[in-house]
Amino acid sequence: MKVALVVPGGVDRSGEVRVVPALLALLKRLSERHEVHVFALRQDVLPGRWHLCGAHVHNVGGRRVAQAQLRAVAAIVREHRLGRFDLVQAIWSGPCGSTAVAAAKLLGLPCAVHVAGGELVALGDIGYGGRIGLRGRWREAWVLRGADVLTAASRPVLDQLAALGHSGRRLPLGVDLDLWPPCEPRPRQPGEGLRLVQVASLNRVKDQTCLLQALARLPGAVLDLIGEDTLGGAMQALAARLGVASRVRFHGFMTQAQLQPVLARAHLHVITSRHEAGPLAVLEAAVLGVPSVGTAVGHLAEWAPDAALVVAPGDAAGLAGLIARIDADEELRLRLAREAQRRAVAEDADHCHGQFERLHAELLGR
Repeated sequence: MKVALVVPGGVDRSGEVRVVPALLALLKRLSERHEVHVFALRQDVLPGRWHLCGAHVHNVGGRRVAQAQLRAVAAIVREHRLGRFDLVQAIWSGPCGSTAVAAAKLLGLPCAVHVAGGELVALGDIGYGGRIGLRGRWREAWVLRGADVLTAASRPVLDQLAALGHSGRRLPLGVDLDLWPPCEPRPRQPGEGLRLVQVASLNRVKDQTCLLQALARLPGAVLDLIGEDTLGGAMQALAARLGVASRVRFHGFMTQAQLQPVLARAHLHVITSRHEAGPLAVLEAAVLGVPSVGTAVGHLAEWAPDAALVVAPGDAAGLAGLIARIDADEELRLRLAREAQRRAVAEDADHCHGQFERLHAELLGR
């Protein structure tokens, strides 16, 4: 089978930086049996081609999204002429989904779209979401109607699809257990202070303001923040104003190899996002035996209360209360960790690959 896979990026030639680990795990597995061509809209500004995880990566480039989309459709058509594609798959809707649907309609191919982020929401106060503005709503409506199959990582996103009149299939992007071997949840030692961690870029949708406000209510806890800072030091300044700067370490971006030991030594992974489709960090933490708590989004919303505990987005006081409860109940923390790990291991990268294989076979009528 020859597959055209449309992504925004996440496939840097280094395989280390500017990558989406779950995407690389999927490429590695799909490419073992199929010819996979990845069309990246904006991995780099300049066009380029390289091989990654067995797949052929076509970075179409361009300084504007619309320009990249046109280039991607043209590149898919050119490659199709060299050897016919069997189907087009988009990971993310938005520009990726509209590019995939346009190319599939032009070539008469089946098309699947995986909703992997905030494409279906509109958080106007922070300028986040694929359905902000008339153009965004029109684009998403066109993609959702044009795709033959829609998938999403978690039940809350499927609920968003249903609210828009569309059905979808749950298909979580899983952890590569070859690179992230499961670890038995580690009991806290007597007198050991609570270590919190969050793996997320510093940005408005991840809402680190809520996280730092919660930390200010937890005098015995320390926090590792891992992720690129897109806010120009605003969170560091807030930590200083709240009096928690000495208890927060801002690590910035880390590779997967650098991230694992920091994540593994934490007692709790904390999500404060206002929206998530996953995220993969919840699954990675679970595989390492670290449970997650936080806002009722993505996997946390569907795992609560057996494998996670949640509060409403923005509820810093409620979040601090949850963390304090777990801090005082080690048996609860370990119970959440074991159930979260069971779920993450059951839906790992191999499971994800199998789901995509079945989906593609159904599209082709096999």
